[in-house]
Amino acid sequence: MDGARPQITHGVASGDVSFDSAVVWSRSDRASRMVVEWSTTESFHELRRVTGPVVREEGDWTGKVYLRRLPLGQRVFYRVRFEDRGRGSSEPQVGQFVSAARDDRDVLFAWSGDTCGQGYGIDESRGGLRTYAAMRELHPDFFIHSGDTIYADGPLKPEVKVEEKVVWQNLVSEEKRKVAETLAEFRGNHRYNLRDNNVRAFNAAVPLFGQWDDHEVRNNWYPGQILADVNYTIKDVNVLSNNARRAFLDYWPVRGSRIYRTIERGPLCDVFMLDLRTHRGPNTTNRQTKRSRETDFFGGTQLAWLKRQLRASEAVWKVIASDMPIGLVVSDGKNFENCANGPGPALGRELEIAELLSYIKRERIENTIWLTADVHYAASHYYDPAKAQFAEFGPFWEFVSGPLHAASLSPGTLDPTFGPQVRFTSRPKGAKASGPYTNQQYFGTVAINGKTKAATVMHYNRDGEKLWSIELPAEISRRRP
Repeated sequence: MDGARPQITHGVASGDVSFDSAVVWSRSDRASRMVVEWSTTESFHELRRVTGPVVREEGDWTGKVYLRRLPLGQRVFYRVRFEDRGRGSSEPQVGQFVSAARDDRDVLFAWSGDTCGQGYGIDESRGGLRTYAAMRELHPDFFIHSGDTIYADGPLKPEVKVEEKVVWQNLVSEEKRKVAETLAEFRGNHRYNLRDNNVRAFNAAVPLFGQWDDHEVRNNWYPGQILADVNYTIKDVNVLSNNARRAFLDYWPVRGSRIYRTIERGPLCDVFMLDLRTHRGPNTTNRQTKRSRETDFFGGTQLAWLKRQLRASEAVWKVIASDMPIGLVVSDGKNFENCANGPGPALGRELEIAELLSYIKRERIENTIWLTADVHYAASHYYDPAKAQFAEFGPFWEFVSGPLHAASLSPGTLDPTFGPQVRFTSRPKGAKASGPYTNQQYFGTVAINGKTKAATVMHYNRDGEKLWSIELPAEISRRRP
């Protein structure tokens, strides 16, 4: 009987796809063994079978299979089954990805952040999470989710009146009725997003490179924080973040257990995924003159790792995927949530940024691009040392996108310390907040030309309409002794 067989509950996904390896993720409805078959033909005429783990209740029935020895630069089709001895196997679900190539073929990828925030969940009458459908239409090689993959601190109501005659109607699950505190509640927030047809279709078609920011746990959290919020019965953020981290790693196809990592995508592109949450110090006035545990943003170990990885990279473009922008002031009451703290020399958390930027200049590391989200609008920032108060760095670009499905907000205030200049913004200063009931949801793409090595960055709205673009020529003069 079909009802006795295991069932795949929330689709399939791939992630951290590099030259000859990838992670495949899925979830069953019971204890069963995950099996992945893959092929370079959609017909699976010739295939390889990889037997994965037995998924169990303690892992919320989620599983990952690591594919190795993949062909370079190939489209790989995979299908997932869950096998229960004596009851048969689930119907397979199919996905695909493109492995990285060793040659200079074109690269196209997308990035954005902020999913299901500010009370906007899945409204099926409005087509669900439509930005994911627009991204899928472009067929990117991979997608960087720049954080706020869920809003664990954002309960949903069945109806939200957003304008005089506009009512947003949410699907609501049990775990989305309150702030997440337990491991089960954090996992339920991830499952909620996977109820959307657009998200599941996107995950099956495009590899995910995931990182977290604050809303995977709670707004503006930092390690060691003790909450006064009456909505939380668990006041120790370390307990909350441990539960949230496990849920994130259960539900995202991340290789290993460390969120900061390098993903190589060929001679044109290396991606450096940052984690600006786990290793930071407390949110303070952020005006310290010397580095200390209190000023940590990357933290010493992660900063040293990033320097090594950037220096060792032989890729033309070094993509620094950050969960927060460098130059936008983000307050936390009287303290600061971001590194930016207003006009003046580099102070507090800015000291790490200054150290990194001066290192990049000193080591002649060329073609760095910063990609980020977090602030709920799209923007292009050019960092110009000639206009900076700390000027020991070479000029570079930072591109901001999002939200994927949340409130769109007014542009923030730029801190002049590192000389950022606004070259594009998707919303005017002082704009009234909107949401996914409009097309003011955003994502971006980076297209690297294999022949010219130039990188073209493009901003899009929810409906896939092009808003702004720029072509960045590659500098290829660096030759260290």
